Amino acid sequence: MTSRASARAASTNGSEFKPRERVAPAPPYQMSASLKSEVRRLNMVQLLIWLLVAAQVTVSHLKLVSHNTVSMPFQWEYPYLLSLLPLLCSSLSLPKNNISYLVISMISGGLFCVAPLLYGSMEMFPVAQQLYRHGKAYRFIFGFSAVTVMYVVMVIAIQVHAWQLYYMKKLLDSWFDDTQEKKKK
Repeated sequence: MTSRASARAASTNGSEFKPRERVAPAPPYQMSASLKSEVRRLNMVQLLIWLLVAAQVTVSHLKLVSHNTVSMPFQWEYPYLLSLLPLLCSSLSLPKNNISYLVISMISGGLFCVAPLLYGSMEMFPVAQQLYRHGKAYRFIFGFSAVTVMYVVMVIAIQVHAWQLYYMKKLLDSWFDDTQEKKKK
């Protein structure tokens, strides 16, 4: 390196940069960046769903409002509160392309996100069947049937978690391919 005061080396005229300059191919990095942004967006939606479920559990257990306004939570909502763990692991994996955190997030996403939602759909089915056959609801959330509200939340949550797992798998493949290319060099 030369300073501003000294002269440029005689062998360099500034035109030889083309053979020296190598830029990595853009498509893998562009794909990784776009997948990361999708995962971040889905993480925000998952956090919103988690906050709604946590608010319902907290409000009902602390008896901040009457049980006629916000009913007691269903059994599946308690294990679903653990879905904060995959969200945290996913968020930690994105800045430095940490494959192990992403794998932990995918596995725990299946255990703490998808499994409670599937169990909840089975748990609430008899209550939903009674509501739609006989028109009788016993649990309410702000005047709406708790089963209906929770099924809407569950449908949205299942879609969010499915897309999250899909994008995280694609991101994992992208990172793994990039790691394998670096090891070959």
